[in-house]
Amino acid sequence: MNHDSQRKLIIAIDGPAGVGKSTIASRLARKLGYANLESGAMYRALALKAIEWDISFYDEAALTELAHDSRIQLEPTSSGTRVLLDGRDVSQRVRETDVTAGASRVSVHPQVREWMVARQQELGAGGGIVMEGRDIGTKVFPNADVKIFLDADPVVREQRRLQQQNLRGTAAESSAAELRERDHRDRTRAASPLTPAADATIVDSTRLSEDEVLRRVEELVQQKLES
Repeated sequence: MNHDSQRKLIIAIDGPAGVGKSTIASRLARKLGYANLESGAMYRALALKAIEWDISFYDEAALTELAHDSRIQLEPTSSGTRVLLDGRDVSQRVRETDVTAGASRVSVHPQVREWMVARQQELGAGGGIVMEGRDIGTKVFPNADVKIFLDADPVVREQRRLQQQNLRGTAAESSAAELRERDHRDRTRAASPLTPAADATIVDSTRLSEDEVLRRVEELVQQKLES
């Protein structure tokens, strides 16, 4: 597809943990020639810095100050989002379990989210972007051209996550429990709780393959481009 002559859209993809947002957003962005930005990577970067500076995930004031003193950059690459924290490549480190768990905890704080939303809006303001997260269509880009909410049965999401991480036994039980905890935190937090935007298209991937989900999302984008 050649979209060079068409205006560049802002595409928001939201959904819970383990639903496949990152994969779909990355593949869609490559097809469109758009930038793919994973908002959750910014929260992970802040959580990593909190770990390194020994700052509590529950200290909103200290975390907000830390955010203001941090430089978090997302650079789209062919293999995914490159995450830079104060100029240092932390792309691999922010995927580790302790950082992922920390990101879910720092993200509940309203002042932290306010700072993050402002940075994310700066990154995507020019369009030509697929941004995925949990509040992109509701808070970051409420006027996004295309809003998609990916969802799936919680049990199916747990199974996919375990397969992805190749976990079994006690490690599998721990990962499943953490996924359920993240769901609860995301959906019940006071600031920007996880919920579909009123005008989002909900795509349930419970019984769909990755390719089928991508085709459905591409159809929605194409409809917007043609309109």
